[in-house]
Amino acid sequence: MPVAGENIIRTNSLILPRTGLAAAGFAALVIPLLLVAPAIWNGYPLLQWDTGGYLARWYEGYLVPSRSTVFGFYLHIGQSSYFWINLGAQAFATLWVMLIALNGFGIARPWKIAAMASALCLTTSLPWLTSILLTDIYAGLATLAVMLLTLQGARLAMTEKIFLWSLIAFSVASHNATLVMLIGLCLLGAMARPFLRARISGKGLWQSVACMAAGAAMLLASNYWFSGTLAWTPGGPSIAFGRMMQDGIVARYLDDHCATEKLKLCPHRHELPATADQFLWGKSVFNSLGRFRGLGDEMAYIAWRSLIEYPGMQVKTSLLSTAKQLTMVATGDGVHNGIGHTYGIFERYLRGQLIPLRAAHQQQGRIDFTIINKFHIPIALGSALLLVGIVGAALWRKKADDLSLFAAAAAAAIFGNAFICGALSGPHDRYGARMAWLATFIALIAVVRWMNWHDDKSAATA
Repeated sequence: MPVAGENIIRTNSLILPRTGLAAAGFAALVIPLLLVAPAIWNGYPLLQWDTGGYLARWYEGYLVPSRSTVFGFYLHIGQSSYFWINLGAQAFATLWVMLIALNGFGIARPWKIAAMASALCLTTSLPWLTSILLTDIYAGLATLAVMLLTLQGARLAMTEKIFLWSLIAFSVASHNATLVMLIGLCLLGAMARPFLRARISGKGLWQSVACMAAGAAMLLASNYWFSGTLAWTPGGPSIAFGRMMQDGIVARYLDDHCATEKLKLCPHRHELPATADQFLWGKSVFNSLGRFRGLGDEMAYIAWRSLIEYPGMQVKTSLLSTAKQLTMVATGDGVHNGIGHTYGIFERYLRGQLIPLRAAHQQQGRIDFTIINKFHIPIALGSALLLVGIVGAALWRKKADDLSLFAAAAAAAIFGNAFICGALSGPHDRYGARMAWLATFIALIAVVRWMNWHDDKSAATA
């Protein structure tokens, strides 16, 4: 924080010495460029298999499983800019959330902010998340937004609150998993508040819940506008079916019931592939039976019946999937050139962008994450362990401060994300990587706080 007597200027997210304004302006320009550096190098925004499903929502006018029409509209807004508007929005949203958080911890020096942002871009999946046309970046940003409202809400300017409210609403409207994770985080906050009333803002919790409700209403309205049907985005039970299938639960259900039930999958129960991805997105019996339209109701039926009939097997496989998901944090999952569905959507609706798209490094097969993940994976796992250490130290001292509460909230969100994605959808590195940068961000805050404390202690004894 600035020292007494220093010539100070207050901005929405920073308290800066006047002499640091030039450095702050430089950081505000350079950090967003670092956050989209992979896309700049690629020559086009990064794509993933799911990107096409979101893009198509504007053109096709009907709902499909796990593809938010709100996020589809967001992509459509930026398509005339070849989606650089979207990447710019993601980069500046990331920067602003980081600035709000760092200011709350008294880290306002531009060179420290620039150094921390650079470290995050080099050591985590963050710039790859901000460089891709996908919902993943908003999972971590919305989590941090809820943490800021509930743990530091009294310190925030109104413009900051409005930004965080909007971010939460948009994020939960973009992906069901983000909504469920944030609900769980707010429930934990409400449970902890009787013991930490001075630290956890009840007003911040209610604001977060209200933003989630606004996001849910936004999604329902968008779905109605796109499809003429007032309905939630479909697909939850069908996605859970895929995880149960790869864990062997669906095969057991079919073996136990095909003699008495007429199910479309019964004649094909010995043709089921090993993984949910192969079943849902590969060349499997799922295609010949009509995909979600032809098999969706039966998949939901089997998933619900399996929950009732095999509770022990469900608990065991869910816990194993959650544990596996916690260790799967590699950067770049799905960022390759084998994304035929998305290419098909571009060829059908965005043919004017095929030349730059096909010339990009991704489409030429030139992206390799092997070396990157030799650093990113141990840093992500080590940062998560440091969160546990920070929380453990606070419990041992029987004293909670902002840092330990942020660490506890981030650890809970990472675990919740692992359960929601691993146990319900099946473990993927992509699901872990989209939250792992939060742990490293808080670890960096802890390091800077320790350095500041060490400097202050040295100055006091000099």
